[in-house]
Amino acid sequence: MPPDYSKEFADFEDFTYLNVAYHGPLPLCAAEAAREALEWKTHPYRLPDSIHFDLPDRIRGKIARIIGASSDEIAITSGASSGMASVATSMDWKPGDEVLIGRGEFPSHFSTWLPYDRAGKLRMRVISPRGRFITADDYIENIGPRTRLVSASLARFDNAARLDAARVARACHDAGALLLLDMSQCAGGMPISIRDLGADFAVSSGYKWLLGPYGVGFFWVAREAVEKLPLGPLYFMALEGARIFHSLPLENLRAVPGASRWDSPEPASFTNLAALDASLDLVLKVGVERIAEHIGGVVSEIIRRLPPGFALASPESPERRGPAVCVAARTPEETTKCYERLCEARIVVSLRENALRIAPHLYNTSEHVSRLIEVLAA
Repeated sequence: MPPDYSKEFADFEDFTYLNVAYHGPLPLCAAEAAREALEWKTHPYRLPDSIHFDLPDRIRGKIARIIGASSDEIAITSGASSGMASVATSMDWKPGDEVLIGRGEFPSHFSTWLPYDRAGKLRMRVISPRGRFITADDYIENIGPRTRLVSASLARFDNAARLDAARVARACHDAGALLLLDMSQCAGGMPISIRDLGADFAVSSGYKWLLGPYGVGFFWVAREAVEKLPLGPLYFMALEGARIFHSLPLENLRAVPGASRWDSPEPASFTNLAALDASLDLVLKVGVERIAEHIGGVVSEIIRRLPPGFALASPESPERRGPAVCVAARTPEETTKCYERLCEARIVVSLRENALRIAPHLYNTSEHVSRLIEVLAA
């Protein structure tokens, strides 16, 4: 019998929670870690000086294990947008530079580059898919001599479509361009080998599939891409010698090597990071492969049991999907009504782009699938 992972989480009462793609529930161990961190602030004389560096460094190491990176390639951020902003502010843009974005991408892909487009520093070009879901071919066909960067999600928020990032990365590099991947909708929910994806930069929030609190995330920078970001802010904790609090460096200031220079200010926000640290322990203890296997089993059962009148709004092949799945009724109006019925039945999913986005995790079971299908069939 497989372990009962629901014991790692709070009692969800009579709710069926299938919405990790919106917010992952904080595991009980993470909630306890957050309470202990609040005690540090309530009694600051108990707060060890080393925590300002040790805690974010522990986070770096655990995220690196989850995505197949090195810890010195990880910056601790407040979310995916922070990492995108680091790329935007740190690159030396030239007139005519072009950033490619897929139509329907998550808004942060647009809000990051729009001010630069309006200021004439670059051109933000939105590309449309030829088919129902955007693919590597759509990006590759639009990469040209002016393309400096492709900004794309590894798994889309609106339809869970997974990008063949390795193909896009090769085309980018052949053209002298860079690839920025947003992994918010899959990091922690499916196996990732960041090196095999070929990206130059990757960002992710930490409050979804990584099960952390709101206001945490990471920014990954490939070692060979560090020199591509010559500008941008530098937090003082990333200066050489900053660990020696009683003798902070004031002369000959230099950044430490690696990605920590792009840490969001106050990277040791321990009331948040202590919780994330514990959440990552749970993810690593269970294993991303086992998490993905469990999620995949629940998703497969949902698809297999879909009632008449509903269809997939995500790619059919599991290899082309992230960990979530989207389904839709015959019309947008019917889909909205179905969403309202689910809300009344205390079954929590998201309504995204005229589809129901369903995102299970370790605690979901066949019983939850049955509750979902019963309401869909009503």
